[in-house]
Amino acid sequence: MKRTQVQLDEPTYELLRTRAFQRGISMSALLREVLRQHLAASQAPLRLEDFTFIGSGESQQGDLSPVSERHDEALDEAYAS
Repeated sequence: MKRTQVQLDEPTYELLRTRAFQRGISMSALLREVLRQHLAASQAPLRLEDFTFIGSGESQQGDLSPVSERHDEALDEAYAS
């Protein structure tokens, strides 16, 4: 476990303290639980629409077309020049 410091405003601190007391757990345990739940819920699965940059560029393939299949040769050529 890692130790960290969190600054809370007074109302948030009191709410955390009250809820932890009601559940009979430490404030740290409750804070870990709430953070874990929030962070897990906010990790939406990736969708194809999230990758708008794919296919947005175009390269000069030259004599090594298709570069996607001949990338090692293209790299050798780039280093040679």
